[in-house]
Amino acid sequence: MKSKCQKEFPPNLDSSLCTPGTIRSNGYAKRIAIFGLLLAISCFIYISNVAAHNLHRIEMYAKKPHPDYEYLAYGMIRHEITDKNGLTTDITSRYSTAPIIPGPTIIMDEGDVAEITLYSEVPIPENADHIDLHENVSLHVHGVHYDIVSDGTLKYINLFKDEGATLVQSYTYRWDAAFGTAGTWAYHDHNMHTHNGAEDKGLYGALIVNPASRTVSIGQDGGITSVPLSSIAKDYILYVIDDAFVGTEIDNRTGQQTPIWVNPALSAQAGTNIRFHLIAMGTNFHQFKLPGYSWPDPATRTIIEEKAIGPLEKHVFAIKAGASSSYMDASFAGKAQNMTGSFTVNP
Repeated sequence: MKSKCQKEFPPNLDSSLCTPGTIRSNGYAKRIAIFGLLLAISCFIYISNVAAHNLHRIEMYAKKPHPDYEYLAYGMIRHEITDKNGLTTDITSRYSTAPIIPGPTIIMDEGDVAEITLYSEVPIPENADHIDLHENVSLHVHGVHYDIVSDGTLKYINLFKDEGATLVQSYTYRWDAAFGTAGTWAYHDHNMHTHNGAEDKGLYGALIVNPASRTVSIGQDGGITSVPLSSIAKDYILYVIDDAFVGTEIDNRTGQQTPIWVNPALSAQAGTNIRFHLIAMGTNFHQFKLPGYSWPDPATRTIIEEKAIGPLEKHVFAIKAGASSSYMDASFAGKAQNMTGSFTVNP
């Protein structure tokens, strides 16, 4: 007669696991049971996370905003979000209707997915000796997940194909803000003119992936505390280029995004929480300071009063607005370029 163990397990299973009528108390069965339980929990969490994804359908374009200048810019055509229940919300009105520098800030939650179609309206240079490379404009993003077809680079780099939009053909990218990718990330062109891209001509923007915890760390009374993400009244995205700050303001009551241009004047109501997103886009190193304020450094979990930031690095922090101040690049080059702007706190 077969034992209970022999009936329940395949014939080729190691017979040392079984004794007549029972399972030996060698821990294997417990391990199998625990593994099965953990696998079931993992599958449940994975399925729940997938179900919680929002799908962002976005259409953008690249254009030369003014014929007399060499600068290029991204613009928003459409941004719709479909939630797990199939409800679609159109948030296109939050963006400028014109192409802007910096480009639109795309905001997602951890776990969201974005499908972004890019169109090109960039004219071919009159002195171009060939058009293929010059007319290919792309979106290359940092920080989130994507596969090779969404890298936004040329075949010269990815050894697969040119991944950009031309005057006659759009290109669609898929970004996965998977769990663990929360943060603020740069996106930029990687194809125009040379394989290095045209971010120095204005083709860059930011992607904010808000954490699934829906909380933000903030400095308070010399320590660190967490506040709800919903308590952030404004987000200021400051791109630190070689000779200036260039900014975007987001009013989180309405979601409205406003370009605030070069070394912008920032403002806040006293007692409100403000989040800063610094993204270095140039080639210089900078020393950011906001005198009178300190904040948690996400990298070290310590309270700091200034932050060194280099090319393509980013730094995100939150403060509670108290007294008026001025933000600045305190490096030698920053002082020489007068890289500073006001931060006014209204009562």
